[in-house]
Amino acid sequence: MPDRRRRQLLALTAALAPALLAACAHPPARGPHPAPAAQPTPAPEGDAYLFAYFTGNGEDGLHLAASSDGYRWDKLNGGASYLKPAVGVSKLMRDPCIARGPDGTYHMVWTAGWNEPGIGYASSRDLVHWSAQRYLPVMAHEPTVLNAWAPEIAWDGRRGEFVLFWSSTIPGRFADTDAGGDAAGRNKYNHRIYAATTRDFATLTPTRLFYDPGFSVIDATFLRAGGRDWLLVKDETRNPPRKYLQLVEAASLQGPFGKPGGPITPPGLWTEGPTALQVGADVIVYYDAYTARHYGALRARGGDLTRWEDVTAQMRFPDEGTAQRMRHGTAFAAPAALVAKLRASNTGTR
Repeated sequence: MPDRRRRQLLALTAALAPALLAACAHPPARGPHPAPAAQPTPAPEGDAYLFAYFTGNGEDGLHLAASSDGYRWDKLNGGASYLKPAVGVSKLMRDPCIARGPDGTYHMVWTAGWNEPGIGYASSRDLVHWSAQRYLPVMAHEPTVLNAWAPEIAWDGRRGEFVLFWSSTIPGRFADTDAGGDAAGRNKYNHRIYAATTRDFATLTPTRLFYDPGFSVIDATFLRAGGRDWLLVKDETRNPPRKYLQLVEAASLQGPFGKPGGPITPPGLWTEGPTALQVGADVIVYYDAYTARHYGALRARGGDLTRWEDVTAQMRFPDEGTAQRMRHGTAFAAPAALVAKLRASNTGTR
């Protein structure tokens, strides 16, 4: 072969090599893929993600996990608690919800016990050093109330106040749907969502009925997509069993609310404790598949809330398959510097 032609062929081969190697490493997809492999999107510059959760029955308090992409979660503090519960009769810390206020303070509320009329509250600037815990008796005005479960906080910037909301059962209040509830001694759990607002967590407005969809509902949380607010809830009906998650359009963080859509979680899977993150252009909803004893996740690509993919297999959660696995919590964005500091420290329970 003439030298000139040989040199031309060698040059062409060198130019094509990277493309040929790429094609071998990533062959074209074939057939339907209901949940394509994720291409993790790092958190926005300056941000990372945290997950507040509990383990067991919530006896040892607050646990945190961290992620840079919303898919791979690492437990922090060696898996030890950051804050031991100290308020309420049962002194539990279940369903922790953490929200950052406009001044940078982190506010946390939690379920203090299975059958109590109040919830726990504490605040922190760094998620390590916490204020004295306080008990907020949000349902004490209802003498027969059974519970105050899974409280959540949302900052309403338009009104300059926090919305605090939770699930409670008042026996006989919604008698038409009592038969569908889980047993609660002589009564049936038949929840509705209640709420109050506050600017300082010292003074709360009177508790009001926040959301009544006409069935037992728990574990409400907000997500935002496409410039609109949505309430994500669990249908807690036991008879016949539903136990799935649904989306409800919200005119604002204080309502009014539309009709719930259809189930978004896998058929037959009992779920609870949803929490949502905006990860790049996508929305990810995490949930506790509590009867199957694992955490799960759904993804809405591009924020299209009409199309959900099950991406559980692409997730990595701490201690899955063990007694210390993650339970119902809250995922939220946080400054990368703070997350890096938490990763580097080993503070022990406080």
